[in-house]
Amino acid sequence: MGEQKCPKEGNRPNIIIIQCDSMDGRVMGCMGHTAAHTPNLDRLASKGVLFKNAYTNSPQCCPSRASMWSGKYVHTIEAWNNYKGLSEEDKTFFSELSQNGYNVKAFGKTDYLSGYHSLGNRIHAWTRSLNINYEVGRPSAEIIGEDTEIVNEKDWQAADESIQWLKEANEDKSRPFALYYGIRYPHPPFRTSGRWLNAIDRGKITVPPYEERLHPCIEYSSRCKNTFGSFSNDEIVDIRRCYYAMVAEVDALVGRLMDAVYELGIQGNTYIIFTSDHGEMNMEHRLQLKNSMYEASARVPLIISGPGAESGAAVEDLCSLIDIYPTLMDIANIPAGEDLQGASLMPELTGRKSSGRQDWVLSEYHSNFLNTGCFMLRKGKWKYIAYAGYEGQLFDLESDPEELDNLIQERPDVAGEMDSILISIVDYEVVDKKVKEYDRESFLKWRNGLSNKEYIKLISKAYKNQNPEYLTSKIEEWLVQVHAPDICL
Repeated sequence: MGEQKCPKEGNRPNIIIIQCDSMDGRVMGCMGHTAAHTPNLDRLASKGVLFKNAYTNSPQCCPSRASMWSGKYVHTIEAWNNYKGLSEEDKTFFSELSQNGYNVKAFGKTDYLSGYHSLGNRIHAWTRSLNINYEVGRPSAEIIGEDTEIVNEKDWQAADESIQWLKEANEDKSRPFALYYGIRYPHPPFRTSGRWLNAIDRGKITVPPYEERLHPCIEYSSRCKNTFGSFSNDEIVDIRRCYYAMVAEVDALVGRLMDAVYELGIQGNTYIIFTSDHGEMNMEHRLQLKNSMYEASARVPLIISGPGAESGAAVEDLCSLIDIYPTLMDIANIPAGEDLQGASLMPELTGRKSSGRQDWVLSEYHSNFLNTGCFMLRKGKWKYIAYAGYEGQLFDLESDPEELDNLIQERPDVAGEMDSILISIVDYEVVDKKVKEYDRESFLKWRNGLSNKEYIKLISKAYKNQNPEYLTSKIEEWLVQVHAPDICL
């Protein structure tokens, strides 16, 4: 951290952070994805640096964003699920920029604070270790209008608000500005228009290999996501094409912000950072949504352009969203606090190697759609995934980029080494135990605030396919135990 500083006070650069939701970091033309239509993101990459191996620190909205905004790992800030993120009082990169003279403003989706998302989302996260099956809607592609440009109206409205604010902030020459524009797309449901769909060549869309046997934690996830059953190749292609079309709409929104920067003539003193909170499985490994450590879910796009950044450069080294905070501190010439757990990307922006970043990345997950704590360590070509209470997974991403060949049994030497490194970073069994106790206590506190009639009604609504009497009896058994039992309902 802090290897290079930007211009001194009085000429500090502006900052624009654009973060979308659920974008697989591989789905861009500049990443070599043949089905992607991303001319504006490719343009941004041609003017800046593309980080080709960027990862989320948790494949779910709130934990990922809480980690990025705080510059700390999920297990450090205890952002366990979509309900448990940061508090209003926690220090973030925005609060630091503001305290150090920046004019800051956020539009669109931020989602890093505690207390949001649905009750069902909370219940499923708290009771996940009981292996209670539930089903979300079966994925399908919805097409609205033949030539409709604006599909996600909230994203376009937030873009308009962002551009108007940029114009106003640019008039104040006494201080630099920092804008955060949060795009809700391409988060499912899979919904687009003919306009965006026509930008995607159906013939270039691949059908992921079918896996007969899934890891037990992934099978649980697949059943809950309503993707365990059969889908025809045409259905899968339709869904995947729709998702790529949603990415194309995101690309257009990024283009609008970029055009505004150039129209204002501030590109020479403005950093633009584009990323996502996590990816989207998009029918790979018989899954939709995120919530897993497979590449489609854990990889995120990351492009940074700005003063001094190399044009058209690509960085292969590993990085993650936790590195955004210290990078922003370098950009703004603010000393980075010792409590930050990432490292600045400024060296790579200027064609140098970082001396402060680890040669690994960490991601973790403790929420709904997975029935136990999950921790991922990527180091070199290896990806190691530890599931508390279950056998792990080990993939060689060079020879097996689709992550189909689990080498956990064939390469115990590598698995053992990766596990030792992971434990040296975070004692995942201890953390998992802590989170599951939080789950149990949170559920108990919620239940004790309800009448029995209200409780039965709400729990039955959360698990529509379960017999209420049997369901509540199993939950009561769990509530009186220190650890959740391994029960399949």
